[in-house]
Amino acid sequence: MKKALYGLKQAPRAWYNRIDDHLQDLGFFKSPSEATLYVKLVDANLIIIAVYVDDLLVTGSDEKLIKEFKAEMFKAFEMTDLGLMSFFLGMEVKQDHDGILIHQKKYAREILKKFHMEDCKSTTSPMNQKEKFNKDDGADKVDEMHYRSLIGCLIYLTATRPDILFAVSILSRFMHCASEVHL
Repeated sequence: MKKALYGLKQAPRAWYNRIDDHLQDLGFFKSPSEATLYVKLVDANLIIIAVYVDDLLVTGSDEKLIKEFKAEMFKAFEMTDLGLMSFFLGMEVKQDHDGILIHQKKYAREILKKFHMEDCKSTTSPMNQKEKFNKDDGADKVDEMHYRSLIGCLIYLTATRPDILFAVSILSRFMHCASEVHL
């Protein structure tokens, strides 16, 4: 399996086919809209599996069902149970009996540091509502790679910060002609 995962060009396909077959053998149904999401209904209880590369995110409505699933997976695969998810794809996850909180504070700090904006002032509105941006605004052009990198980082940040989505989408229109005004 290690060679299949790490030694061949077709390794991801081999791994996905193996895990897909195994999950379907266990009675899971693949989501028609998301190929890496599996759902199983047992009586009134639900178990959901999300496959990401070689990681599985497991959640459900019955802890006993989840433990049984994990035991079955340990029999079939060499695995490590990392417990409750606390960090995933740049998102921090805090779980307790009151609910689940997902945020990207660490990622946002990394963006500020990367673009030398650690000391910037915070604001309640991410953009002046009366601001009109133009392609040819007469301002000095900025490094397009730098600007695109910034916009890419901000687009990913919108996963947990919908309040900046409008401003980021407006600014993303100028990736090919960014100026000091846009930056």
